[in-house]
Amino acid sequence: MAVGLLVVLVIAMVVFTIVFPTYTTFDSTYTLLWGREVLSGELPTFDAFRAPTQHPLWLLVGVIFALFGDAADRLLVLATMVSFVFLLAGVYSMGRRSFTVAVGVIAAALVLLRYNYLLLAARAYLDIPFLALIVWAAAWEVSKPRRGTPVMVLLFLAGLLRPEAWIIAGVYWLYLFRDMSWTRRFWMAVLVAGAPVIWVATDFIVTGDPLFSQTHTSSVSEEVGRQAGLLTAMKLGVLYLRDLASIPIAILGLAGTLFAIWFTPRRAVIPLALLAAGFGTFFLISLGGLSVIPRYLILPALMTIFFAGVALGGYSLVQSERLRRGWIVAALIAVAASAFFTLQRSNYSPVIAALRFRVEAERALISLLNEPGTRAAVPCGRILTPNHRMVPDIRWELDLPSDRVVARTDVEEAAKVKTGLAILANNRSVLIRQGLDYDDPSSADTLRSLPPPGYRKVAANRYFSAWARCR
Repeated sequence: MAVGLLVVLVIAMVVFTIVFPTYTTFDSTYTLLWGREVLSGELPTFDAFRAPTQHPLWLLVGVIFALFGDAADRLLVLATMVSFVFLLAGVYSMGRRSFTVAVGVIAAALVLLRYNYLLLAARAYLDIPFLALIVWAAAWEVSKPRRGTPVMVLLFLAGLLRPEAWIIAGVYWLYLFRDMSWTRRFWMAVLVAGAPVIWVATDFIVTGDPLFSQTHTSSVSEEVGRQAGLLTAMKLGVLYLRDLASIPIAILGLAGTLFAIWFTPRRAVIPLALLAAGFGTFFLISLGGLSVIPRYLILPALMTIFFAGVALGGYSLVQSERLRRGWIVAALIAVAASAFFTLQRSNYSPVIAALRFRVEAERALISLLNEPGTRAAVPCGRILTPNHRMVPDIRWELDLPSDRVVARTDVEEAAKVKTGLAILANNRSVLIRQGLDYDDPSSADTLRSLPPPGYRKVAANRYFSAWARCR
């Protein structure tokens, strides 16, 4: 039955990918670009203007999917959607093995109903495969304590996606240390160190700087104002947790955590360790000068949702029939109240409208880039884009190297461009959503959205216009 349900969910995600507005986000499109560069025998351009941080395993995924050409982005979205199904299966497995089947089912259902995680999958964020690896590592450890190598391999792979897994792997190695021979300690230590070593080696090979990912991310965070001290990170953490898990689920999660600590502490060790590791790494990220963004809180938010499942499904852990009946009634009331609270304060229409707009704008951009007038002007020089967010889409569609597409927000480099193409927003709505630099709300940025001197319009549609100047 479990396998059948898994197959049904996978099919549902495939259908969802086709009918729902899904797309590869900025980071993942860059990963496909880097993959195509690697396949062409070139080093990936990690140091492009405001490029995202590279993640070694995601880079490998980009290389593999880049083999499929124009279908690469759709296949990458599909892969993350399927990863979401395995995340749900992992949450169920961890809940069932740590507590009961009821807890596993309820926890997985709560994750499915929290649209934030589904939206991450729909935009091909690497966070979903990362969470799936972490949760399955926990589920395997719960099913067989001190399992060792299989769990460490999953943590190794997760560490090639997000550095948080390095800390979890290190703590797990210390946990196993007492019961291992020195030979096994060594090889497990190799797995622990493997992910950061591969990360550093990738940076060194590509850029010559072994700490490029850390320094590049820090500099971009400082430039766009995403750095935060510990106190600010704590305040943001509360806001992010509210958005990722919702207030009712956060309250239930706290109740479930306290219940697990008090009544079933041995069963709750692994889930509690993930909760603590998630919060701990979020604050370490802020102290390290990196971006403090909601996605960096998705692991503790996920575990908060998991413990909400413990609170609702806790009836299955008590022996008294009277208490069980009362618990079930209280759980149903809590679910009804949470649903009412969420429906009263949630409006999904803007979210769906924003996704639909993004997909339609992407199609309009591709259509514009394939207009005869636009194509004819591509050899004339470099292409100017409204901001850095559009750079990977244009590079991917036209198969251009990094020095051929310049964001007009890269003021110093854009000033050197005198001929070529300029892509501009063609109406107010597009200008506000995609034509401006969110990190520079100034009149100078708005003026950069005007056609450059000497350029003439060569193509246009409802969303964008193309302006060209050739010698």
